[in-house]
Amino acid sequence: MGVSVLSSPSYDFWHQNVNGGYATLFALLFLFIYHFYKNRFSLFPSPSPSPSPSPSSSAPPSNDSHSRSSEVVSDADLKFLIQNLDDNNIQDEHWENVIDKRNNFMSYTAKCCRPKVGPLKYLSVTVFENCSTEILREFYMDNDYRIQWDKTMVEHMQLQLDTTNGIEFGRTIKKFPLLTPREYILAWKLWEGRDKTFYCFIKECEHPSAPRQKKYVRVTYFRSGWCIQKVPGRNACEIKMFHQEDAGLNVEMAKLAFSRGIWSYVCKMDNALRKYSVISHPQTSAADSAVTLIQKVPLELEAINSTSPPASPTATINGLYTGEAKEKKLSRRPSKKVVVKGLLLLGGAICLSRGHSALGAKVAMAYILTKLHKRGASSSQSEQGPR
Repeated sequence: MGVSVLSSPSYDFWHQNVNGGYATLFALLFLFIYHFYKNRFSLFPSPSPSPSPSPSSSAPPSNDSHSRSSEVVSDADLKFLIQNLDDNNIQDEHWENVIDKRNNFMSYTAKCCRPKVGPLKYLSVTVFENCSTEILREFYMDNDYRIQWDKTMVEHMQLQLDTTNGIEFGRTIKKFPLLTPREYILAWKLWEGRDKTFYCFIKECEHPSAPRQKKYVRVTYFRSGWCIQKVPGRNACEIKMFHQEDAGLNVEMAKLAFSRGIWSYVCKMDNALRKYSVISHPQTSAADSAVTLIQKVPLELEAINSTSPPASPTATINGLYTGEAKEKKLSRRPSKKVVVKGLLLLGGAICLSRGHSALGAKVAMAYILTKLHKRGASSSQSEQGPR
């Protein structure tokens, strides 16, 4: 399952230069002090997570496991994924190109979109030369192997597998520098279509075997999915991915870390893939998984009209970002954070510039000027509006 390639590049970004100089040391010290006071005195409360129901209603109980788990990931989610991976269905949204790089073995492109409600949405396409769709699918779903090369993933375990519909539940812990480890409780399902095309959709859930722990930050919103298919006319395959996640990070700093660190992460993933394809990988955990219980793509979804509007994923145990109350919750920001967030941004930008304070200042100034421009534009629009 692997959580997502889109949620992991910051580790490489933070570790590209160990000798960043005094500016980096200052930034790291500042960030440490900030997080210490934040956790110690709770001066600046973090956004409230979406309310989650009790385990009895949010996770599959033993007496009706099938009826509950079948509602978590369904064919409606597959339809949502197929339509959102189609560029014809996202033309009405404003997408920003983030990266477009390639070498002799692979290519990677990504773009992002800020929806009116919910976290950033990402779309990426990675093309691997001399690789089959079956090998790429096995590689992406092998969490035991991922722990060996993905240094952000420190723990993974299977929680449950519904053998009647192929839905698998799992718990993953990911650790990033200077941040509290993130805990992912996820459910996912795989489908196989024509010509060895594979789909996977993953979303957050709750499970009685994974109670909340104070030492982790539980990721409360996660929507991710991919399609692996052959590249026509050559020995290559591509994985096209949709990703939307709220891990409690600053949006602008997360975008900056992603754009600067993702290429290094993808190259590391490609190296791991090449090694994976030439060695055997015996099952080290449960013999059955979502891969061994892969489902067939329904016939009506094989021929989805590409001009149809995107569907909405099925309502999950935790619910979706819908309704006015959730929108207000996402937009609400305590006023006490303004000064500290500005200083945190400046220190973080210096740190992210690998110790070069001039570059860090430029990054921070560009961001600040952008925010001031947006605020000025919004205020002028409000002044020109009805009074």
